[in-house]
Amino acid sequence: MTLRQSLEDYLAMRREFGDQLEKAGHLLTQFVTFLEERDADVVTVELALAWATLPTDCGPAWSSGRLGMVRGFARYLHAFDPRTGVPPIGLLPRGKKRATPFLYSNEQVRSLMAAARDIPSPRRALTAEAIIGLLAASGLRVGEALGLDRGDVNVTDGVLTVRHAKFDKSRLVPLHPSCAAALQIYASRRDQLIPRSGPAFFASPTGQRVHHCNFSGTFHALVTDAGLEVHPSCRARVHDLRHSFAVNVLTRWNAEGADVSTKLPSLSTYMGHVDPADTYWYLSATPELFEQAVTRLEAVYEVKS
Repeated sequence: MTLRQSLEDYLAMRREFGDQLEKAGHLLTQFVTFLEERDADVVTVELALAWATLPTDCGPAWSSGRLGMVRGFARYLHAFDPRTGVPPIGLLPRGKKRATPFLYSNEQVRSLMAAARDIPSPRRALTAEAIIGLLAASGLRVGEALGLDRGDVNVTDGVLTVRHAKFDKSRLVPLHPSCAAALQIYASRRDQLIPRSGPAFFASPTGQRVHHCNFSGTFHALVTDAGLEVHPSCRARVHDLRHSFAVNVLTRWNAEGADVSTKLPSLSTYMGHVDPADTYWYLSATPELFEQAVTRLEAVYEVKS
């Protein structure tokens, strides 16, 4: 059996247990292609390490994650072929456990969407702008947005149905009327520009579902095109739009004088978190939040005095 056939069996087995493996499946396919180009019929630690570290401009967490995907596949192969080398845990340290999030301002989001409109391909431009707008307005995980089907987007009631999200959970996500209207406009223009698209709500130029890796590459190019200033220790990632959404909601609640502690569970539910503690991961201190915290503390001390 070839490595490519073994990969198909491995992914099918994992998906039977509920793992979606969309990203891992795409990357492991690239890994098998990497091996085939080198006439390798077996996975070795050396080849796995060489592939995992190929994108030299990425951080240690990305390379470690790539090697971890190979490790799972290699363990599966080793049961059938003892020659298979399994990369040991810790071979590529992840570095910092939490990347410093890049918190996008509203102006920076508008700049990204403007840069998307300048993409030469009208079909790619249309879809990229719509995806960025939805991520910024809803805080969805990028995989959740790309996984939406046409029937999952109810622009009339302004509700998304997110299916098979993290831990195979599903939930309803209400949208602001302006966001629902923007998605309705996208759907109309999508059907004009890509008339033969499939069931996916966000369609690639060929009519297929937009792939996570392809969109990530487009997004990174747009960050450069939009002229966003990015510090080496704080790269602007797609996922940071989710961080920005959570911080913006908390900032707005504080400005409105709301009881954040009682409202936080609703934000956790909206973002698809099982526990509010998971939501804290997305909350970063900003000057606005610091100022709001100081104002509240001063008010408390004034009352007590």
